[in-house]
Amino acid sequence: MDERHEWMKAGEVAKELRIARSRAYELVATGEIPAVRIGRSVRVNRKELERWLQQQSYSDVIR
Repeated sequence: MDERHEWMKAGEVAKELRIARSRAYELVATGEIPAVRIGRSVRVNRKELERWLQQQSYSDVIR
């Protein structure tokens, strides 16, 4: 059974992207990764994250 949820916490985003949890929070805080705030919690939509990843180009990574 697939346990993947449509809305992920920043820590789950970090695991998905294989980056540090602090980096995931930074990307969300700066608005680089699209997210919504629900009360005190921040959530990232899996489909929006996938779309964001597809929009990233290799030249953006090299900066």
